[in-house]
Amino acid sequence: MSNQSERKAIHFGAGNIGRGFIGPLLVESGYHVIFADVNKDIIQKLNEQDSYDVVILDEDEEYRDSISDVSGMVSTSPDIFREFADPSLDLVTTAVGPTILEKIAVTIAKGLSARRKADAGSMNIIACENMIHQTTLLRNHVFDSLADEDKAWVEENVGFANCSVDRIVPPYDPTGSDSPLDVGVEGFYEWVIDESSLRRTRPAVDLKGVKLTTELDAYIERKLFTLNCGHAIIAYLGFLKQHKTIDAAVHDSEIRETVHAALWNEAGAALIRKHKFDEREYKAYVEKIMERFANPRLKDEVVRVGREPLRKLAKGDRLLGPMHMALEYGLPTENLAKGAAAAFLFDNPDDKQAADLQKRIKAQGIAKVIAEGTGCAEGTKEHEKILTAYQDLRRTYQRPN
Repeated sequence: MSNQSERKAIHFGAGNIGRGFIGPLLVESGYHVIFADVNKDIIQKLNEQDSYDVVILDEDEEYRDSISDVSGMVSTSPDIFREFADPSLDLVTTAVGPTILEKIAVTIAKGLSARRKADAGSMNIIACENMIHQTTLLRNHVFDSLADEDKAWVEENVGFANCSVDRIVPPYDPTGSDSPLDVGVEGFYEWVIDESSLRRTRPAVDLKGVKLTTELDAYIERKLFTLNCGHAIIAYLGFLKQHKTIDAAVHDSEIRETVHAALWNEAGAALIRKHKFDEREYKAYVEKIMERFANPRLKDEVVRVGREPLRKLAKGDRLLGPMHMALEYGLPTENLAKGAAAAFLFDNPDDKQAADLQKRIKAQGIAKVIAEGTGCAEGTKEHEKILTAYQDLRRTYQRPN
């Protein structure tokens, strides 16, 4: 495939998020994008084809954007180090999942060492994972793998910028498409990057459709405690009520009322107080998110959105993070507690974390598992609210311990 652009970016992760969200924005910004992945079949297809389509799945219409000026590289190949040493490369992004960052950090560290030896100039690295301070985590893993002689150079020449990414990218069936690389995404997206962590490159970082900010934490918490929080609550309550997809679950009036109250009266009220968001703008943001959840074209299954419940129940994550914040401001948390409790009832045998969670509940009892899984000690207000909601839900849906 020909390289039409003067600037290069490596994106680790050639899955749906990489091909459907981050990669297209980089191409639109003038980059030739090299997708790096361990999946050799995807890499081969990327190198064989001139382009692939991103199918925009808006509720009212469906249309396609053609993405070209991309190529693929197996991420374990030594060829990737030569790309790091190329001065035309000035950006590395990732969308591999939080647990994989430690693995690709070894490759990135070796690539940065090659870049230093080649005197290839400054560059930036942005991990686009669905977690708080994901690039800081990647940076720590990279520095653990760097040789001492490389650390000072990387500290001076490589920016590690945290970000907030928001776009629903469901599993997509390419049947009917010309290429198995085609991917479906919702029309809405938001990518916000910490401007203060970027290193100056030539030319300067100029990403289309991206917002640069010096107040990233506000955007991160807004997204995690609204979009991700609502998504999780819909998934867990939808699973209990035997809905298959997110849009079907959110059309359930009981679920919709619970989620809306959690996002506006509880999490939203706390975020407005902490970050001084404009109430009218924030309410519009919540309504837009509820509208996005209801999009039937996405066909997003509740079991996909609800997977790995323990990770989503971690202190500071999408369920307990807004609950703790609301309690700090003396705000109600009943609906957030209901969402967290429903996660403990996510009895999906196809999800290893969910299956392990159910085994622990049977062996240890729900009170102890809530304490261990959430970090909320027995007897605390948070623990009691989740436990009470769990017992109410279990009685309603006849889920035995």
